[in-house]
Amino acid sequence: MDPKERFKNVAKENASKFAHFSIQEEDVDEDEVELQLEENGDVEDWPGPFSTAMKIIKDRASNVPAEQKKKSESTPLTWVPKRNNQHGGFMKVAPSLEELCLDIMAENVDAITSLESVPDAIRHKLTQALCDSRKMNHHFFNLLASRSPSEIRVKDCSWLNEDQFTETFEAIDASNLTVLQLDQCGRCLPDYVLYATLTHLPNKFSALTNISIKGACRLSDAGLNALVTSASALRSINLGCCSLLTSDGIINLADKLGSVLKELYIDECFGIDAKSILPALFKLQHLEVLSISRFETVNDSFVMKYVAVQGHKMKELVLADCTKLTDRALKAIATSCPGLCAIDLTNLCKLTDTSLAHLANGCRTLETMKLCRNAFSDEAIAAYLEASGGSLTELSLNHVDKVAHNTALSLAKHAKKLQCLDLSWCREMTDEALGLIVDSCGSLKMLKLFGCTQITNVFTHGHSNENVKIIGLQESQILKNIVAPDLLPLRYSSV
Repeated sequence: MDPKERFKNVAKENASKFAHFSIQEEDVDEDEVELQLEENGDVEDWPGPFSTAMKIIKDRASNVPAEQKKKSESTPLTWVPKRNNQHGGFMKVAPSLEELCLDIMAENVDAITSLESVPDAIRHKLTQALCDSRKMNHHFFNLLASRSPSEIRVKDCSWLNEDQFTETFEAIDASNLTVLQLDQCGRCLPDYVLYATLTHLPNKFSALTNISIKGACRLSDAGLNALVTSASALRSINLGCCSLLTSDGIINLADKLGSVLKELYIDECFGIDAKSILPALFKLQHLEVLSISRFETVNDSFVMKYVAVQGHKMKELVLADCTKLTDRALKAIATSCPGLCAIDLTNLCKLTDTSLAHLANGCRTLETMKLCRNAFSDEAIAAYLEASGGSLTELSLNHVDKVAHNTALSLAKHAKKLQCLDLSWCREMTDEALGLIVDSCGSLKMLKLFGCTQITNVFTHGHSNENVKIIGLQESQILKNIVAPDLLPLRYSSV
């Protein structure tokens, strides 16, 4: 026998002695295995707008002269910088009278004696400025809670202790309170404080429609049950980073609010199992927004089963960092969610260009797309924009490394409604590409370019869009231009 063949046979005989397979290590999911068997070898030819757009882009690239291809593999584009802005540096815009007044009030917060007759919008801006500058205190918190407020929005309550919180909320007149945001409240809101303040009187919070207690790391299922029992009119609840919550808490919530809740945010709640709460999610008859980022138990089977039942009502899906998801989940979303307005697919490493084809052909009304840290090709993103980019108002391609000239051309041609664009860490984008985008997208108000060290003054001094704010480059004012998400009565439907 040939020596090589003999060694091969010996290796086969001994392989079973050394091989060790652990179901736990491999994390095998029966539903996933079943899906893989069902769809094995299922290759589709994509008819529709995306396929047509992809063909146009490939034809465009093939028609580039050979001399041009030697210089650059990218599709050539033409942009002429504006010639009358050669002064250098970012243009400084004088602050408005409102901004000046808010700065003065933030500097002298302890001298404010009342917020009576101050509109909610101004209260919110002032509160946000105080949180950003770490000057938020109990004195101002009491002013926000005085005289029967309609909204209290504090995005950072990490400074607030139990005694201060109890003192304020035991005395509050909450008869008109509709919006309550107490994010990062883990220090001040354990269950026993919740019982003593927010839930100790029946119907005290009967008008409350929105509550956000993101970061309430001392809130348990029992505390959540007491909260939703006392606030039976809730339409939106944010429980992100509430690490003590389990699946039982969400099941109880669905039993209490199944007929009214429209928005549910349970991001990074690691004690909740997606498969266990699926029947509870089916009970939420009017749910439009579901945010479940960083759920390790979310897989294709979960998404497919959920959207098959609830997809026709969904307006927004946040699936960031649900790393088990593949193109199959996106196919189900595109098929079952024709009215989807926003989707977050950040850091889903298993997705391919096929997912963009599904979305382009199925979800034609998307206004917000977040595709950060994915491996989509420049051609596929451009094809999506050609096919369905006309409705986009916000697009994030942060760390999508392959985006380049094709994406720039498609943005310039089709993204006429785009207001916010994030191209941070997109190192293939050139001065010319960005100049074409900014000068062509007249609605663009914000462009984020963190990590784009290749960009020079040719773009920053040469574009002609005076309305756009560029953040992330040297000398740009970062904090003032980062827009915090508004906690409105509801994102998509009125109460």
